[in-house]
Amino acid sequence: MKYWVAAAIITAAVTIAANAQAAETRCGWIENPTPANWWLQDAENTWTIMTQGEDVDAVEGMDLIPDISEHDYVRTNGNYGYACACMGVETDGKDRITKILSFRQLKLAKCRADKALKSPG
Repeated sequence: MKYWVAAAIITAAVTIAANAQAAETRCGWIENPTPANWWLQDAENTWTIMTQGEDVDAVEGMDLIPDISEHDYVRTNGNYGYACACMGVETDGKDRITKILSFRQLKLAKCRADKALKSPG
């Protein structure tokens, strides 16, 4: 009986580990150039968070991103623009953020000083 309990626990742990996405910290330019279009440009990639139309409300955790225009922010198109941020995310490993776990807006100077980041836009 002890063998079956141990085997069940190990199987459950392996299954959970296999299905869990690894959380990543991604820092760079958070861009919202037009309604419902969001992406994060870090030193490695440009990560699509949401695109207008098909992706609206598709990414769990979008509610963790506050109104970025209330802090250090560059307005580029009416009420839209970009800021500097670090995010805890899960990705598809290619170019999409699939889940947002945390969000922290930084001073623009932080991203501007990072030579690995391209200018937004």
